[in-house]
Amino acid sequence: MQRLKIYTEQDILNQTNVRRFETKIGELVQHLPDANNIEQSLQQSSAHFVIVGVPEEIGVKGNEGSGGADAVWQPFLSHFLNIQSNDFFDGSDVMVLGHFDFAELTNLIESNAHNNDEKLQAYRHAVNSIDDAVEQVTKLITSCKKIPIVVGGGHNNAYGCLKGAAKGLHKTGALPLAQLNAINLDAHAEYRPAEGRHSGNAFRYAEDDGYLAKYCVVGLHESDLPQNCWLDIANNPFMDFVTYEDIFLHGKQTFLGAVQHAIDFTADTLCGIELDMGSIHAAGSLGVSALNARQYVHLAASQSKPAYLHIAQGDAVAVDKSDITGKLASYLASDFIKALQY
Repeated sequence: MQRLKIYTEQDILNQTNVRRFETKIGELVQHLPDANNIEQSLQQSSAHFVIVGVPEEIGVKGNEGSGGADAVWQPFLSHFLNIQSNDFFDGSDVMVLGHFDFAELTNLIESNAHNNDEKLQAYRHAVNSIDDAVEQVTKLITSCKKIPIVVGGGHNNAYGCLKGAAKGLHKTGALPLAQLNAINLDAHAEYRPAEGRHSGNAFRYAEDDGYLAKYCVVGLHESDLPQNCWLDIANNPFMDFVTYEDIFLHGKQTFLGAVQHAIDFTADTLCGIELDMGSIHAAGSLGVSALNARQYVHLAASQSKPAYLHIAQGDAVAVDKSDITGKLASYLASDFIKALQY
């Protein structure tokens, strides 16, 4: 599988701070025993959850953003592997597969694009390669009847998650059609026009290509919603949203009520659980709080029919890109796992 670095047991232990009288998650998580036969190794593994990192910012730059989405994977992994293994969560049901390395694509674009317009088009073209890679690994994981947890990268990777999981679950017979629902905790709908692939239009492409059935956004910011996107969503009976303003400003609905609405709206089939960490604000004044994000993941995992968890972006302005964001992402992943285990 191109560009996927498979982790060995030693790779995992190198990032685990082993301490006497304690056991860390990194000492118990599973690794892929045979990198030359990924599918067979996955099928033989007892792990129910498979974690994959996508540390890239190509999709964000293709959306005319400033990047930073590549910064969350490594601190996430460091924090996740050093969670205490205990009766609440012991880690033995989890495999850490590895991470993708798209540095070659970035270097190629930066070295050969002559101006900003060429760079923009090149980044958008490169997202297609990332789509294929993410689709391939999520399809493989789900076809082995395991749940992918995809961490890092831009929200462009929702397309690969949806497409791959839909195909994999259809292959197992869990879906009559290769089509999923999705809910998303996000300030943005990620439903911009199909102008070339980037982090802002994953759900548009997933719907156009037939892999997305129903979609609901929680916490959508009214000020960040383009009029054309608003009209497209409002006129589509298979799409819905609850705005941040309706929850926290107008008081029309509680946060948990909004999440439950999204779960109910997408309850008819398996559902991708999406979360954009760029929507999280430390003070809660410009976005949801870290506690809200954890509540969202817990409720969505326990009350819906999760196909996967995708923790995207990781570049929230008011949340430190490295240590704090990594720790929060590790909590979100463990919250998801615990909600499905107990």
